[in-house]
Amino acid sequence: MMAGAKSSNGRTRAMAAKQIDESLRRLQVETIDLIQFHENIRTADPDRSFAPGGALEAVMAAKKAGKIRYIGFTGHKDPVVHLRMLDVAAQNKFHFDSKMPLNILDYHFRSFAHQVVPRLVKEGIAVLGMKPLAFGAVLQAGVATPIECLHYALNLPTSVVINGCDSMERLDQTFEAVRTFKPMSEQQVQTIVSKTREAAMTGKFELFKTSTQFDGTAQHPEWKG
Repeated sequence: MMAGAKSSNGRTRAMAAKQIDESLRRLQVETIDLIQFHENIRTADPDRSFAPGGALEAVMAAKKAGKIRYIGFTGHKDPVVHLRMLDVAAQNKFHFDSKMPLNILDYHFRSFAHQVVPRLVKEGIAVLGMKPLAFGAVLQAGVATPIECLHYALNLPTSVVINGCDSMERLDQTFEAVRTFKPMSEQQVQTIVSKTREAAMTGKFELFKTSTQFDGTAQHPEWKG
């Protein structure tokens, strides 16, 4: 029996192995489709995962044992950290899948869409887009509708856009966005993002980039091992 995606905060072999086995037990499955090195938010995180005794050893052992199928990484802080992870992976001849925030605020500020996505496409790495509404902050800023946000994210070369489904309203928005989506011209994209530049440039609506509010490993450093 298999499960979908799961993340691991562990940076050492021991902690990552423990978290993988805990996930298998809690999910009551034998195999996880995708395990992700979670919350790469510091420039040293990639080096720790690939170091001798690091998390990669546990993940590769789990893959060899048939516990996991694919390996990715996530991050929400700064494109520089994603690029560092890709560099370290390349040095180790390793191929990842990648997950990052992609939304109409990100277009202007510390942009994963501009700095990371083109490299992922070039290297044939899956693009998993999260936080398409910037954790709801786009709506708080009043600069775009949910459908505009989702259309922008869908228009990027993503493998999947990950939207919340914590309410029927959110689920209905997702269905409506998919039903009405058509590939957008550059002019259409600019029409949407032109409304968000002023709100985006302060960073106050993407707190996952500019604060520790969304940093689980900052609140729980023991998770890293």
